[in-house]
Amino acid sequence: MKSLFVAALLGLAALPATAQESAPPPHNVIIFVADGLRYGSVEPGNMPNLARLKAEGVDFTNSHSLYPTITTVNASAIATGHYIGDTGDFGNTLYTGLAMASQKGSMLAGLENNSVLAEMNQKFGGNYLNETTLIATARARGFQTAIIGKLGPARIQDSTAAADGSETLILDDNTGHDDGFGLPGWFKGAMKQAFVAEAAPRSSVPNIEQEVWMTKAATRIVLPHFKEGGKPFVMLFWSRDPDISQHNTTDSIGETVPGINGPSGKAGTRNADTVLGELRDTLKKLGLDQTTDIFITADHGFATVDRNDKGRELPEDFLSRDLSAALALPIISPALLGHDAARPDLVLAGNGGADVIYLPGANARKLAADTVKFLAAQNYVSGIFVNDALGKFPGALPLSAINMIGSALTPVPAIYVNFRSDSTCGEGELQCATGPHDTGRSTGQGSHGSLSRAETRNFMAAIGPSFKAGYADPAPVSNADIAPTLAHILGLDLAPKGKLVGRVISEALKDGAPVSVQNRTIASSPTPDGLKTLLNEQSVGATRYFDAAGFAGRTLGLVAP
Repeated sequence: MKSLFVAALLGLAALPATAQESAPPPHNVIIFVADGLRYGSVEPGNMPNLARLKAEGVDFTNSHSLYPTITTVNASAIATGHYIGDTGDFGNTLYTGLAMASQKGSMLAGLENNSVLAEMNQKFGGNYLNETTLIATARARGFQTAIIGKLGPARIQDSTAAADGSETLILDDNTGHDDGFGLPGWFKGAMKQAFVAEAAPRSSVPNIEQEVWMTKAATRIVLPHFKEGGKPFVMLFWSRDPDISQHNTTDSIGETVPGINGPSGKAGTRNADTVLGELRDTLKKLGLDQTTDIFITADHGFATVDRNDKGRELPEDFLSRDLSAALALPIISPALLGHDAARPDLVLAGNGGADVIYLPGANARKLAADTVKFLAAQNYVSGIFVNDALGKFPGALPLSAINMIGSALTPVPAIYVNFRSDSTCGEGELQCATGPHDTGRSTGQGSHGSLSRAETRNFMAAIGPSFKAGYADPAPVSNADIAPTLAHILGLDLAPKGKLVGRVISEALKDGAPVSVQNRTIASSPTPDGLKTLLNEQSVGATRYFDAAGFAGRTLGLVAP
């Protein structure tokens, strides 16, 4: 009997090994975000790894950032597959309508902050995005999950995961510092041997030291741990470069040339390229390259700041000052206009190339009319969008035209104002875009946010067992398409609440057929001076993509009918 029992145990022990040998290996996904990477920056001389990847895999030649072309806006889209009317992430800085303890009582929230994001969840139903993210869905299904990179957008990718690191590993600028997330034992125990310091280095220009730390963590600890775990994984790596180097370049302060195209910007793009190369090399060494899909994206494009407006040097907070004078509303702070800080008439959230205006008072409809009339008369403005609930206004399109009216939990803005854009190297050249952005940065430094094609034109590519090889995809794609596509590949159900969703990029998948694309231009009614907000858009089925918008002749890449 004892012999039979031992034999039975041995037989049972053999079954999992046999099943494991016959079962397909786990399918994995890596999302790599090169913050602020423009499509035209990827060329073999400076970015050989990304140039090679897009040639060998899928090159998305018609890619799109969501408007406003700002980091957390697109982080929410990458995370959930929804447009902003559903996620409620209306800008890096937005108005909550509630006193935020993490912002010292202010009702404005800067979302690139872990404490702010935690309070946003607390105040808006436990999940301010109101949608489940791809990574949260994957971990709930038993996938190994990790997020590595930039403070703010990293947390947004799994906004409801436990802060102690027990569900999803989250490494960002704050790791090892105040407000840093907890680390699981398997990661902490491997740090010393992997020569990964206890705390993430602070960012710099170019961001070499921090990128090296993040890369070591990913390639020496996380990916080997996932390999050993034997289960499928989803990992997102959000590289701060080239964004931080383009924002803070000092290569040509006071001048728009070379602006973000100088040595600092190029060093930033090389940093991102080097990280991607290290990740791919590690996958190959670990034998994971044949079972891992890699999706590359940038949250937005970029432009060089130009504060000159017909000979006038635009001061910091220029729109707040101009609106105060035009509407006879005192400036309580650069963000608040009115007579009472607790009940402002107008709230202005500066977001670079696109400012977000809220009108929380009872006089919102009249104030909207006066604000739109003023904005349409300013040379630095190119395009206005107004909340549908406030009515129709000459020169302005409704917010629904850019997918801003959906199931969002956060307060919906009253007005988006888009700033004008130009180019220093010809109308058709997106690499040399300039604009009078509402930012503290100087002429010659970088910014983004507007609906110029230079800022909606991000870099996107993919490679791996699920994707075609050597395929240039001419159809429009956006950051809202990433989560639906990867969920489809991994067999995950994202169970959407809102309806403003991206699509599965079926034509880029193996055996996928080409898709039909429609193009159109939407125009507002004209102002008395004949100005119309124009919106160039493409669509694949019900999914819409916004190329450029604004007044004719004032937005780079905008095509007038």
